Amino acid sequence: MAANRDGPAAAARAAERVSAGFVYYSTDYVFDGKGGPFGEDDPPRPLCVYGLSKHEGEQAVLAACRRAVVVRPSVVYGVERQQKNFVYQLLRAAQAGQGFRLAVDQKASPSYNSDVAAASVELAEGDHRGIWHIAGPEVVDRHDFALRVSREFGLDTSKLTAVTTASLNQKAARPLDGGLRVAKAQAALKTRLRGPSEGLRAMHEAGAAVDPPRNMQ
Repeated sequence: MAANRDGPAAAARAAERVSAGFVYYSTDYVFDGKGGPFGEDDPPRPLCVYGLSKHEGEQAVLAACRRAVVVRPSVVYGVERQQKNFVYQLLRAAQAGQGFRLAVDQKASPSYNSDVAAASVELAEGDHRGIWHIAGPEVVDRHDFALRVSREFGLDTSKLTAVTTASLNQKAARPLDGGLRVAKAQAALKTRLRGPSEGLRAMHEAGAAVDPPRNMQ
């Protein structure tokens, strides 16, 4: 709550004092994953503490700053220095010859980080406000997304195992039939939100690769 609600609320209040805008990054985990994909006007019903903290963060920021924008992406991927997102996890497992178990019943809208960044700038500079879904326009399950990653990066798809979410025994509940509707952003913004196949191709062309372990450098 300190990281996802209280800290952003304090920063939003500071922005309000100087009449600045404020962008808050939320998540599709504010929804319960029942009957997705979801639009901006659908009521949040988070299943886990992370989703709850983001939902409360949204409310706090919007109440604190009149020019606040809440950006909701989903399964963000793309080139990043930390190499932590899902695509890097899959690339790292393939590099190590490890298998990967993926839920076929968890649906989301994979969001290319360059598109999320460009749309965020456009929202801020255009003085837009309120909640915006900034995500890829396709809803796919985790296994399908992993297959697309594998095809783009030339990975061995035999290492991918399709399973149910229940079999993964994850500690926190995940929304299942999820995904985000992005019609509002597509109608109002010039930034084009790319689907997973096109986004992964752009990521690959941008030189995405997993760094070798430090002791091998």
